[in-house]
Amino acid sequence: MAKKQLRRTEPAQPAQRTRREVPQVTADPEQGLNLSQVKERQHHGWANDPVESPTKTVGQIVRENCCTFFNFIFIVLAALLIAVGSLDDLLFLLIALANTGIGIIQQLRSKQTVDKLNLLSAPRANVVREGNVMSIPAAQLVRDDVAELSSGEQIPADATVLSGQVQVNEALITGEADAIVKNPGDQLLSGSFVVAGRCRARLDRVGADSYAAKLTLEAKKDVTVGKSEMMSSLDKLIRIIGILLVPIGVALFVKEYFFLERTAQEAVVSMVAALIGMIPEGLYLLTSVALAVSMIRLAQGKVLAQDMNCIETLARVDVLCVDKTGTITEPHMEVGEVVYLDQEKYAETVVTETLNAFYKVMEADNDTGRAMQKKFHGTSTWHAAQTIPFTSAAKWSAAVFPGHGSFVVGAPEFIMGQRYADLKEQVEPWSAKGYRVLLVAEYDGVPDQQRGLDPRRVSPMALAMLANRVRPAAPKTFRYFAEQGVAVKVISGDNPVTVAEVARQAGIEGADKYVDAATLRSDSDIERAVRHYTVFGRVTPNQKRKLVRALQNQGHTVAMTGDGVNDVLALKDADCGIAMASGADAACHAAQLVLLNSDFSAMPRVVAEGRRVINNIQRAAALYLVKNIFSFCLAIISLFATVPYPVTPLQLSLLSAVTIGVPSFFLALEPNHSLVKGNFLANVFRSALPGGLADLIVVLGAEAFYLAFGFTTDELSTISAILLIVIGILVLYQVCKPFDWKRRVLWGAMAGSSAVTTLFFGQNFGLSPLELQPFLVLLVFLGLSYSVFKLMLNLFELGSALLKRGKSLRGRRRKA
Repeated sequence: MAKKQLRRTEPAQPAQRTRREVPQVTADPEQGLNLSQVKERQHHGWANDPVESPTKTVGQIVRENCCTFFNFIFIVLAALLIAVGSLDDLLFLLIALANTGIGIIQQLRSKQTVDKLNLLSAPRANVVREGNVMSIPAAQLVRDDVAELSSGEQIPADATVLSGQVQVNEALITGEADAIVKNPGDQLLSGSFVVAGRCRARLDRVGADSYAAKLTLEAKKDVTVGKSEMMSSLDKLIRIIGILLVPIGVALFVKEYFFLERTAQEAVVSMVAALIGMIPEGLYLLTSVALAVSMIRLAQGKVLAQDMNCIETLARVDVLCVDKTGTITEPHMEVGEVVYLDQEKYAETVVTETLNAFYKVMEADNDTGRAMQKKFHGTSTWHAAQTIPFTSAAKWSAAVFPGHGSFVVGAPEFIMGQRYADLKEQVEPWSAKGYRVLLVAEYDGVPDQQRGLDPRRVSPMALAMLANRVRPAAPKTFRYFAEQGVAVKVISGDNPVTVAEVARQAGIEGADKYVDAATLRSDSDIERAVRHYTVFGRVTPNQKRKLVRALQNQGHTVAMTGDGVNDVLALKDADCGIAMASGADAACHAAQLVLLNSDFSAMPRVVAEGRRVINNIQRAAALYLVKNIFSFCLAIISLFATVPYPVTPLQLSLLSAVTIGVPSFFLALEPNHSLVKGNFLANVFRSALPGGLADLIVVLGAEAFYLAFGFTTDELSTISAILLIVIGILVLYQVCKPFDWKRRVLWGAMAGSSAVTTLFFGQNFGLSPLELQPFLVLLVFLGLSYSVFKLMLNLFELGSALLKRGKSLRGRRRKA
């Protein structure tokens, strides 16, 4: 209990907006507030407004794109160039402005698209006003409203139960996974969700006053919002570069101006060129734009991404956990055959009369209940003294009818307990055909979900067979995941034999490997089970959560799909939670992705989009880091060398345009559906280092000839710039593999434009004519460029192969 009280400690009060006091009232649960009371509360600031927008504001987007560290550096560098009169070298500033503008436009487009989807999928709530129950957006609720809450709904504001009874799961708020029974007078916390029952409750604290809102504001005050591995890696890279820029820039200026005795203009131009070369100015923009475009593409496919980080997670998913009902199968169930177990005592008419009475008083708050209610909807004069709603943990519901007895309906294994063997032969054949089997039984006494049922008091009456059809597109969908190397785990509350048969019909590999989760007693049992089994039946909501965690502990990236309240905890804990919009509100709130059409066949497209964007960002990022690696290494070497920094900002602008900027944006939008593996930054550096080191070697070689033959500084600069462009085109050739017609056109266009610009417009980009001797040196190094680049590639491939072999040997030794 101490742990629970500690978690429930009230967080610090958020800053409140100015409100005019309105007296609190307790409305009749059958009538609710009248319209004048609602308008009064809305007018005086007592509406259930969200504490934060699901997307950034226009101002935030503009500010975040303009007010960056690197933009500040660019402005300072531009000011220095203007101060020394080197206006020709300011082209990089125009490119930076264009980058900023593109970033703002794309993110605004993304915001507009996502906002439209958010409007369509905004949470709604049932509220009683003037005696009518109506469904309205949760943001339009006001304090003192009477809300009607039922199974699967997330509680929109802190409330007090006025009538009815519900079981509530507060795990998303307090961390406690057990369902808590709430009776009239009990408090309900916003953010928790109803797992069973129905009630009417008065909203006491709305908007920023609610418990969930206070927790959100407190967390935002103290904790930085988590970023994906890719964005965190980029932040780390930019932070390191930012720290190094200032001291290296100052040291280079001092060396050029005081030690090499160059003019102030020449010293500033060299320093600016070195620093610009070190800044990956377009990389962060490319990433932001690619993710924004990806969100737009998902939105156009009726998929709402509630967290941009989930796009990268999708690219890395290697295990997909799915629920049976609503995911593999269509959500609507139908009752088929009813098998009567004791015709002498419980004839067909007795069973039908019992079920008619049972489903007259029982809330049909799940697909099974709705199917049974549709089948057994006859009139009944029985009155229930007590009803016990179905929960995923207990797996049965019950009703007590004075003068008639107590009856339970639910999973045969859970109702019969140790006596299940008495029914096993009659249940298993139906389960093997893919039916969900319900047991209808009379109970001697009053059932109690807390203590459980006593099997000795159970008298079986009948078995009801329910089925839902496998979605027509399911086999094709699961075949796609098998081809892509994504393992599928089916996690369901149904009988494992039933689930295995449905999984087989859906074409899931390993469907014959199933286990009853009731036999998994410990966490170590679950850890072993996830290695060996594909299908898990009779899984409780807390076990779903543990199965997801067990897979994560084994190094897997896990996506979880679901649509019910029993999926909420697992959706929240999965690396990427994916909910069906037609399912429970709580599931949609907990997930990072919501399939608005509730169509599981959209999943291949969703996963492919994640892979496309991350693979392409990773590939394009290598182009940026080639220049950054070269510039950083050369800047450090130049501090201790007696040669000036060899390239100018204007030449770097040409290099960036034809070998990095233009091709990277085209490459970032291409199809690329292979599984993303490894650390983002490590992968990018592994791809970029051969080109960066090749650049460094040939430019250092050119500098050696500069010292030996006494070329002019302009000639050294021209030779270096042309060599960098050629190696950049070679790197682009490598990045474009495997070639298709679009990549051939892209590479050809960049190579051709580089040649045309260099030969005919070179003077516009700081390239000067060469005398015979430096021209011959350029030809020699052009001939060597390919060989040096190829050598670097081979060395890195050899190094990677040796590392993999070493890891494999270490793994074998550990197993031995």
